[in-house]
Amino acid sequence: MESKAETKVKPLDVFGKLEPSKVIRDVWAHNLKEEMERIMDLVEDYPYIAMDTEFPGIVARPVGPFRNSQECRYRLLKCNVDLLKIIQMGLCFCDDKGRLPPGGVCVWQFNFRFNLNEDMYARDSIEFLKKSGINFERHAKEGIDVMEFAEMLIASAIVLNDEVTWVTFHSGYDYGYLLRLLTCEKLPDGEEEFFDLLKTYCPCVYDVRYLMKSCHLKGGLSAVASILGVERCGPQHQAGSDSLLTQAVFFRLRDRYFDGKLDAKQHMNHLYGLGSGSSTSQATTNRTMTGAPIVTPLDSATATAQNPLLSDSKQNREGKRFGPTPIPQSAGMPTDASTGGTKRLEESKTAQ
Repeated sequence: MESKAETKVKPLDVFGKLEPSKVIRDVWAHNLKEEMERIMDLVEDYPYIAMDTEFPGIVARPVGPFRNSQECRYRLLKCNVDLLKIIQMGLCFCDDKGRLPPGGVCVWQFNFRFNLNEDMYARDSIEFLKKSGINFERHAKEGIDVMEFAEMLIASAIVLNDEVTWVTFHSGYDYGYLLRLLTCEKLPDGEEEFFDLLKTYCPCVYDVRYLMKSCHLKGGLSAVASILGVERCGPQHQAGSDSLLTQAVFFRLRDRYFDGKLDAKQHMNHLYGLGSGSSTSQATTNRTMTGAPIVTPLDSATATAQNPLLSDSKQNREGKRFGPTPIPQSAGMPTDASTGGTKRLEESKTAQ
């Protein structure tokens, strides 16, 4: 008969009944160093990292001409990521079987400094995030400085490590904000250079939304989780809960539709809606863009309907439209140029 000392407790996995307060750790400026040290201790044994971000919506669109809609997608991503600031990032850690680290905590939700009185944002997106439970007053007072976070992240072996596998869902903007944060520079002008930079920092990437194309599945993260019988842990539209759900959906999808093994050449390093993961690349004009891209502010909630490319933004993944609304000039909103009537977006005073 096996003794109690010899009895092994079955480790928790991403499919188990989990309590948010026990598995999701909120990280603010005061506990950043302590929590990053904990992460560094476990990344070697739990190298599957699911990431999700929350950001302040879409506030601008690029003005063409563009070679094709694929170029327009990337330009849309770039001009908004270059202008805006990240609000939250969730990182969920597990091993290659979906098993979670011992001790309970497997998700770290990083809360960044964001001030509604100073930083640029789309009002509808912020109101939605408030309803999801994000406390912007606390973000302004206790939020993490992105420069400090970037330094720790680079030293953590989480990035620049080909032993780590990144898991995301419809993640062009997620990686855009991650690269902006890590490099402290604007995103590359071209999509090809963007993917080169991404491969440097995150050599192994799987986008669940891209994988769904091979399974003939459609819908947002919550919808596909319901189809696959995966339960959410924690509040929807917060980065910690969304990263954990993304991780669970990835392993259920991999095991059910790919017999537990993905073809790296076919499935790795493709992002849904960008590059080879774009479903639309039809030419919209024979002319090519010259000089610096011009971007204009989006001034009404009808902008999404006028430009279907806006539906690629992270806040549209669950099927809800986030039409941008006018932003006060005190929050960094550009005004019309003095000559020619052309509108240009200037850098926010808080841009990194």
